[in-house]
Amino acid sequence: MKLLMLGGTEFVGRAITEDALDRGWEVTVFHRGHHAPPPGTSALHGDRTAPGGLAALAEGEWDLVVDTWGGAPTAVRDSARLLAEQAGGYVYISSRSVYAYPAPAGLAEDGPLVEGSPDADSTAYAEDKRGSELAALDAFGERALLVRPGLIIGPYENVGRLPWWLDRVARGGPLLAPGPRELPLQYIDVRDLARWTLDASEDKRGGAFNLVSPTGHATMGSLLDACAAATGTALDPRWTDAAVIQEAGIEPWTELPIWLPEGEMHDHMFGGDVTKALEAGLTCRPIEETVADTWAWLRSIGGVAPQRPDRPRKGISAEREAALLGL
Repeated sequence: MKLLMLGGTEFVGRAITEDALDRGWEVTVFHRGHHAPPPGTSALHGDRTAPGGLAALAEGEWDLVVDTWGGAPTAVRDSARLLAEQAGGYVYISSRSVYAYPAPAGLAEDGPLVEGSPDADSTAYAEDKRGSELAALDAFGERALLVRPGLIIGPYENVGRLPWWLDRVARGGPLLAPGPRELPLQYIDVRDLARWTLDASEDKRGGAFNLVSPTGHATMGSLLDACAAATGTALDPRWTDAAVIQEAGIEPWTELPIWLPEGEMHDHMFGGDVTKALEAGLTCRPIEETVADTWAWLRSIGGVAPQRPDRPRKGISAEREAALLGL
C-alpha cells in the first residue's frame, strides 16, 4: 500500500504513519516542515493555506490519503479535489463534535449534525470538521471514510489532557478527584485509532464511523488508579462532588482535563454509540496500558509533553486545588 499522509508528524498523524510503516507500507508525508517526520517516510513540503501550497502533490499516485486537518474546510476541499484522480481512497479524521449539541447518550452516526460547508473559511471547530467531511465526500464519494473520534489520548499527545493527570499524580499529595469515582469515560487510544483506520481502509470501508471505546471502558477511578500505578505514586484522592467543583468556578474539561460532570455535557461527549465500529473490528486496549505507555513516552522525552500552540494549556493551578480541598 502507498499512503499519502497529510500531516503525519504529530499525535494522530504520527500514530497513523507509524502504524502504516509497521505494516510495510510506503508512506509519503506532506507537511510544512516544522517537525521531523518519522524515519522511513518520504517527505513532501507545502502549506495548504498558501497559494500554490499543494504544488508538491500535483504528481504521484497513492492507494490511500489520510487527512487530519482541523481548520478551514477549504483546505480539505482543495486537497481532495486535487487528489481525486490520484488516490484510491480518502480518510478524513473528523470528530464527534460534528453532532449537534446536545447529543443524547446512545447517538449513532445517523444523528443530527451541525451545519458545515466545504467552501467555508475557518469558523468554529465543529463546523470546520463538518465542512471538511463534506469536502471529502464531494471529491471521493463512497471512497471517503469519515472517522469520528471523541477524546483521544495516548503517546504523542500534544493537547495536554492525560499528560497533565500523569504529572499531577506523580507530584503526590492530596488530589482533587472529580467524582463520582464510577463516572464512565469514553475515549480512544491514538494507536487503536490508527490501527482501526488503516484496517478499515484496507477493507475498502466508507462513510462515517464513531471511533471511541464503548462508554465505561474506563472510569475516572480506573484512570487515576492507572496514573498512580504507572508513576509509582501512592494515590491520595479526595473525591469531590461535581456540584462543589462547579460552585467553586472550576471548569470541567479544561481545569480538570477529561472530566465532565454527569448530565448533558457528559452524555454528548461520552455517550456515543460505537456499535458500527465494533462490528467493523474496533478493539480497545485497557486504560492501564494506555496510561503506562504515555508515561513511558513522557519520560523518554524529558518529562515535558509538546503543546499545540492553538490549544490552551490544561489543568488547575496548585493554589486553586489546595483552596478547594481546604489545605
